[in-house]
Amino acid sequence: MKVGIVGTSGYSGAELLRLLAGHPQAKVEYVASTSKVGQKVGEALPSLHRFYDLTFEPVDAKALGARCDVVFTATPHGIAMELAEEILAGGAVLIDIGSDFRFRDAEAYPEWYGSVHKCPELTKKAVYGLVELFRSAISGADLIANPGCYPTSALLALAPAVKEGLIDLDTIVISSVSGVSGAGATPKPMYHFPDCVENAQGYGIPGHRHTPEIEQGISLLTGEVAPPISFAPHLIPMSRGILTHANAKLKSDIKSDAMVELYRTFYKDSAFVRVLSDRFPQTKLVAGSNFCDVAPKVDERTGRLLVESAIDNLVKGAAGQAVQNMNVRFGIDERAGLWAPAITP
Repeated sequence: MKVGIVGTSGYSGAELLRLLAGHPQAKVEYVASTSKVGQKVGEALPSLHRFYDLTFEPVDAKALGARCDVVFTATPHGIAMELAEEILAGGAVLIDIGSDFRFRDAEAYPEWYGSVHKCPELTKKAVYGLVELFRSAISGADLIANPGCYPTSALLALAPAVKEGLIDLDTIVISSVSGVSGAGATPKPMYHFPDCVENAQGYGIPGHRHTPEIEQGISLLTGEVAPPISFAPHLIPMSRGILTHANAKLKSDIKSDAMVELYRTFYKDSAFVRVLSDRFPQTKLVAGSNFCDVAPKVDERTGRLLVESAIDNLVKGAAGQAVQNMNVRFGIDERAGLWAPAITP
């Protein structure tokens, strides 16, 4: 299977190259860039030295579509939508790791991303690429929207309870902490080492652009319009990882043990979701891996479901999930190129 990648200046694109270097059935044939044309991959990205004998080429949507079976766009908002039609017309499957096709309603983009969508007809065709929840749709899709990192952690934490109708949706509250790489590779004052280290801070509260993506995911699970949710993200001084806490009011009495079994049944065919009962998720125990660890608990005193989840924001939250989408789309074992434990300590 021939792979093309657009965008490796950011962390997600470089992580994608790292993961695909060990994939048994996919070969990267075309790496496109606007800033590295003519450079060798191993020179521009020294950690990949000896893994790729490729040179960065210009971004050419027509050539990408013609030369590749699948194209990944790991680009800022607004770029993939300019390339999508030509890539798809060339016969390639497009998996967008960015945000250009996550909303099915193109009218949502001006409000949350500040710009009008350039190919609104494609947003309705795009499949939301959270494999554990929408596997059957992904298997036949030519345009796959890779979910955001926060929505991945939040939706995997809540999906079993939402799908089974166990919680009042209008009582959902979500709080997450993320490592600095989740903000991307572009330097900004907030991520400057002296300001970031030994510090924890909230941001984008209220109105973070991943909020409507989480609401849309809930709607896709229930088939109904989801009520607004409360979501609060925070930055903490580590490189990788997201830890999410989600809670909601239960509709009826249920014990923690029964909730754990319900979650395990729901995810029994999901290779990368580990439902925990004897410990809480830790970002260190999923670092560098495509796993999502989930621990559901019931607070009997308040009648609320409490769920913690942990992912690596660059793997399950970005590049790893994109590879998982590719595997499912092309009928490959979804673990291919991804089946590895976390890096500890």
